[in-house]
Amino acid sequence: MSRITLPRLCVAAAGAATAVLLTAVPAAAHTEVEADKAQALAENVTVSFHAEAESDTSGIKEVRVVLPEGIAPADVTYDEGPRGWKFSATDDGYSVKGAELKTGESAEYSVVVRQLPDAEEVPFKTLQAYSDGHVDRWIELDENGENPAPMLKLKAAAPGAKAVSPSPSASASPSPTPEKPTPTASPQAADTEKDDEGGLSAGAWTGIGAGILVAAAAVVFAVRRRGGAEE
Repeated sequence: MSRITLPRLCVAAAGAATAVLLTAVPAAAHTEVEADKAQALAENVTVSFHAEAESDTSGIKEVRVVLPEGIAPADVTYDEGPRGWKFSATDDGYSVKGAELKTGESAEYSVVVRQLPDAEEVPFKTLQAYSDGHVDRWIELDENGENPAPMLKLKAAAPGAKAVSPSPSASASPSPTPEKPTPTASPQAADTEKDDEGGLSAGAWTGIGAGILVAAAAVVFAVRRRGGAEE
């Protein structure tokens, strides 16, 4: 019979303990995304999200998504989600929010995208907020990062598939704001503006001219007075 040495027993025990620990550690919670037609340039695609709850003390009350390049907020419409939650577009994506979910309950919802971009994968950076103010930020583009963004992998576009024109609401530019007529500045205001620019105002030049005339009159008066005294 072979003898098992103490060092070998220690190594075996350590390996078994490591395996148990690795098995017991739960997978990191995150937000997942999937689509019914995960293909580049596919149209009217239902995209579903599963935002896993991480807090043990409060529930999710809002999920905010930053859309990837190629998908405009106007190209996304709400499909379904938690009871009573509302959808609203933002400058760079959209948000879905409502009454706080039960603690530990994940937020599941779906949207319809007018057309997926021509890409191999598209990230949907996600921020999920809890009622206690905590926010989970799933925004890293590295899938191996600590907080990876939900990434939708796409198949190659179908033969002949083309990008559709932007939706009217996305392409329409806002009406320019009419310029307000510039009010005519008062003389005092104009003088002040010139003074501020470092130049002399018209009022300042007028004052200097008047001062010169007064000084000249005083000289003439003094000369005449001196001449009369000498006579």
